[in-house]
Amino acid sequence: MASILIVDDESKMRHILKIMLGLEGHSIEEAQDGETALAMVRDRPYDLVISDIRMPGMDGLDLLDHIQSMEVPCPVIVITAYATIDSAVKAMKKGAMDYITKPFEELNIILAVEKALGVSRILTENRELKEELNRSIGDEDLVCVSRAMEHLLETAQKVAAKADTTVLITGESGTGKEIVARFIHQNSPRAKRRFVTVNCAAITANLVESILFGHEKGAFTGADRRKQGFFEYASGGSLFLDEIGDLPLEAQAKLLRALQEKIVQRIGGNESIEVDVRVICATNQDLESLVKQGEFRSDLFYRIDVFPLHIPPLRERIEAIVPLAEHFIRKFRERLSGENLLTQGAKRVLMDHTWPGNVRELANAVERAVILAGEGPVTTEHLSFLRTGKIQTGAVEALRLPPDGLALEKLERDLIQQAMEMTNNNQSAAARLLGLTRSKLRTRVKQLEAYS
Repeated sequence: MASILIVDDESKMRHILKIMLGLEGHSIEEAQDGETALAMVRDRPYDLVISDIRMPGMDGLDLLDHIQSMEVPCPVIVITAYATIDSAVKAMKKGAMDYITKPFEELNIILAVEKALGVSRILTENRELKEELNRSIGDEDLVCVSRAMEHLLETAQKVAAKADTTVLITGESGTGKEIVARFIHQNSPRAKRRFVTVNCAAITANLVESILFGHEKGAFTGADRRKQGFFEYASGGSLFLDEIGDLPLEAQAKLLRALQEKIVQRIGGNESIEVDVRVICATNQDLESLVKQGEFRSDLFYRIDVFPLHIPPLRERIEAIVPLAEHFIRKFRERLSGENLLTQGAKRVLMDHTWPGNVRELANAVERAVILAGEGPVTTEHLSFLRTGKIQTGAVEALRLPPDGLALEKLERDLIQQAMEMTNNNQSAAARLLGLTRSKLRTRVKQLEAYS
């Protein structure tokens, strides 16, 4: 059951919608004008607002503006008996979830409400994550003892003030690229609007354009309704494109146009939609090398590399390892037994480890050690699962082929398995240990699976 506010100066229309949506099991409240509705929205959270456009005093578009400027906006559907292209464009630009003309079919309203409530659930989850992130970022500042990270955050603070500047964050997996991206958003003029994350590596090639730019009803099999892309959804806020190096070439061309012209076009549609969004990209790959290999467009690289930020790996800021570990111990323990969180031996183990998985690996290792340690301090025994050191190239060079030969495929498979274990199954980090790109590692794994 969802909580829905209906705003309309016509009591008959409010009554019809209340009955219609009440039968669907929703809790309905009413407001006869924009001012009353705004006071109600500020007083309590709603899952959805359905508002007429033309009303005395504050109209529906002004109400939409106020709701969208809130710390936690809720989805808004606008309805009107005076439909024009201009009013539809204005409503969608301002962030309306849907635009419905009177008289309307009951099914159209119900479908629009279902779609909007789906977004509302996502916003609720994002709000909870954002609250947790705010607490997390505050804690991380307390343990930011690395001069490199202090300089990085100072630089990030400067670019955050420039609301339209595209940022490219580079660094190994696990270094905290998304945290830095959120830091930029939260310290920017766009902080009160949406921060939307898209993992380009997790999207199949045939769905990238639909997810980024949206699609029209009937654009392809399964497109049973119009879908707003993330560029539209994030308009006014920030769009974080993680793993940008994995974006297919065809989608790269359309992304370039969106960045240059601030315009997107849904799949199957002819309308050019203006978007106002800051794009922050991140990658753990060498984009310049990908450009030389023809796997990444050079024009897109130069377009997103406006303000680069590089996060150094944890092994290059050793002074941060112990303070971070102690921070994670406090985070994972509900009760602390004194301040001796780590023995001197445990500190040496942590400092000697190479941390190919960076801060993420450190957090996972500390959580495991805390479970093993119980209420006492973490000791070397609790960290015995850590393997220090890297795969040494000297050891490989010293290998000699035995007289009776060896199973090369088995040796290669064993090395890959060791690299994956050392990096907690992080393919990018494992590939670096083996001197490969991630794509080459994936290809080799598939070939070895085929041979086995």
